[in-house]
Amino acid sequence: DTLVTAIEPKEVIIPPNSLIENRFVLYAGPSEISILKNIGFGFEGSIDYGFFGWISKALIFSMKFFYKVVRNWGISIILLSIFLNLILSPLTFKSFKSMQKMQALHPQMEKLKSQYKDNPQKLNKEIMELYKKYKINPFSGCMPMILQMPIFISLYNALMRSIELRGANFLWVKDLSMPDAVNIPITLPILGSSINILPIIMIIAMVIQQNMSKKSMGGAVTPEQQQQQRLMLILMPIMFGFIFYNMPSGLVLYWIINTILTIVEQHAVLKNA
Repeated sequence: DTLVTAIEPKEVIIPPNSLIENRFVLYAGPSEISILKNIGFGFEGSIDYGFFGWISKALIFSMKFFYKVVRNWGISIILLSIFLNLILSPLTFKSFKSMQKMQALHPQMEKLKSQYKDNPQKLNKEIMELYKKYKINPFSGCMPMILQMPIFISLYNALMRSIELRGANFLWVKDLSMPDAVNIPITLPILGSSINILPIIMIIAMVIQQNMSKKSMGGAVTPEQQQQQRLMLILMPIMFGFIFYNMPSGLVLYWIINTILTIVEQHAVLKNA
């Protein structure tokens, strides 16, 4: 590949018998904010972390802090996931409590299903009224994942535009900024002669978490919501596995730990119900 770059100065009018001089400063080095700040000239602004840039910078700062303690970027990502999970835990537990309320409505829900079994529109309306009466959000099971999406996007931008994790190894992962490709003795269609292990672990963890959410809501859902749950149980892990398969392994590791922590929290809530 050929690297092409250019410098475009501002348009100026040069009067007769005069001279205009442009001076440029060129930096060739790592995209690390602390280094760029020390150089000056506002070079740190050249790193664009996207819409959630302030979150990306906070995540990088947090990872560096954990790295100074444990001296391992993989463990730093795990500690970051635990730290963020603790911050979001009040909202997460609120979501689980809402799911518990739905489970408690199971007898009333079954009564409505029997009463309006031949009138789906009326059934949906009565169930929604029941949700409204008891202040229940039927989509509360998706809340933990929704809360994590801005963090996921920010961490992705942080890993793609920073040098901290490049070449950093963890367990079998040789580079946390790249997929954790492991060579296999055979050549598979599409996958080739290597396979990424972490996305597969992530799919398994998501299936367990989705199945637990489905059980926690019990029969306190409409027939349409039951069908949506079945589709989510199948499609969501597959879709995320496809999206994450070639993502940086550090990002996949973060999502795995987050999913496992969600499973533990959900199990604790259900156990103490």
